[in-house]
Amino acid sequence: MNIAMLLDMAVEGFGERTVVGRAGEGLSAGRLSQLAHGGAGLIQEAGADALLYLAVNGPAFPVALFAAARAGVPLVPVNYRLGTEQLDALIANHPRALRIADPAQAEALRRAGLPVRSPDEWLADAATGPRSPGPENTHVPAVLIYTSGTTSAPKGVVLSHHNLVSYVLSTVEFAAAGAREAALVSVPPYHIAAVANVLTNLYAGRRALTLEHFTPDGWLDLVRQQRVSHAMVVPTMLARIMDDASLDRSVPSLRALAYGGAKMPVRVIETALAAWPHVDFVNAYGLTETSSTISVLGPEDHRAAVTSDDPAVRARLGSAGRPVPSVELEIRGADGDPVSVGELGQIWVRGEQVSARYAGAGSTVDERGYFHTRDQGRLDADGYLYVEGRVDDTIIRGAENIAPAEIEDVLLRHPEVLDAVVVGVPDEEWGQRIEAVVVPRAGGEVDTEELRALIRATLRGSKTPDRIACWTELPRTPTGKLVRRDVVAQLTGSPSGRRS
Repeated sequence: MNIAMLLDMAVEGFGERTVVGRAGEGLSAGRLSQLAHGGAGLIQEAGADALLYLAVNGPAFPVALFAAARAGVPLVPVNYRLGTEQLDALIANHPRALRIADPAQAEALRRAGLPVRSPDEWLADAATGPRSPGPENTHVPAVLIYTSGTTSAPKGVVLSHHNLVSYVLSTVEFAAAGAREAALVSVPPYHIAAVANVLTNLYAGRRALTLEHFTPDGWLDLVRQQRVSHAMVVPTMLARIMDDASLDRSVPSLRALAYGGAKMPVRVIETALAAWPHVDFVNAYGLTETSSTISVLGPEDHRAAVTSDDPAVRARLGSAGRPVPSVELEIRGADGDPVSVGELGQIWVRGEQVSARYAGAGSTVDERGYFHTRDQGRLDADGYLYVEGRVDDTIIRGAENIAPAEIEDVLLRHPEVLDAVVVGVPDEEWGQRIEAVVVPRAGGEVDTEELRALIRATLRGSKTPDRIACWTELPRTPTGKLVRRDVVAQLTGSPSGRRS
């Protein structure tokens, strides 16, 4: 299987339907296929072994994705927000790649003495490029995505055509979308959600458009102007929309909203459900290594949680739902054995969509084919997954392991707290001590001693932060992930910390 097969199916099923871009100026499935063939010809003419994409999201991205697939080389979308040293190092990994870069990002390639096309030049050249018949090679990676590097140096995750096609076929019905449906994607192209949304929306027959620079009013305006029916956001985006009472939040065309990439504060999703009762909300949990979503909290789960009197059902708003049918999931202890229902452990998964391969390192699955996500979590009696943060985030205070997410949940329940993070910082007596940072809501104030008392009453004394600081913002990636090492650096006075 090759992901180009999905485009071929779209051409045959609805070739004249616009599937990329804004209404009236987008690309039909047929035109997308033509450009992908031309782009593949350019790649093959250049003798390139990869297609490097260093630009914002837009029509050039899906053309690049399918052109690389047609040419039998991987697409390598690179994070253009990296620092100079990291960016130069990643580019140096691909000296024989054909390169696409925004003018603002092209300097990194010029430093390396490499030629580059802008997205507009890429589209223009692909329109006249030689048509390529293939090879549609499934033995080379489809995509190589570098991880965000929030806890370590970025690693290149290798996703095969089989991984991606398996994900699409197991989660989406072909041509299921109505002719007027449109999906708005607000994530950068170097995130797995961008790749997954290109494939799933195309396969469903839904027009996909992007928003390059998110602002709450800009997002709302575009939803209304383009009559967006489906959208995908990260939690910080939805929080900014819901926390600004001055916005016109009317979105009559919106029918479904997916969110993921980081933990969603319960207060935010409760506000959104009340503001948009006509919208189906979906929480999708996944990783780059799993080709995107592996568990889903669906619309009915959301509605049941906000209307139920059962605390266990209401708590599901803070869960990641249940595993998708094509994925098997286990919660294991540090010894590798499965833990009991409700017990915290480490999340392991297996399935056809799971890659678990890294460039230069090969497969990392165990003898049973399971991949260690390095996320902590627990399953309730009904199979709902609760993700409790990264294993690497665990605070070890004395002999006690403490999950920051548990404390963060308590802080985020406070009506004046907009954002929060809990970290462990070095301590001579305890090994690590607990410290927290909160961001007050606009115009609000928080009493940090009141917050400490709230945590002490809700959890226990050993989980109460020794100190709580107030900042104007937290360091996050564009997809909403906290960069905890930057928080620790600032709290400990390291010069690498980000100042707020």
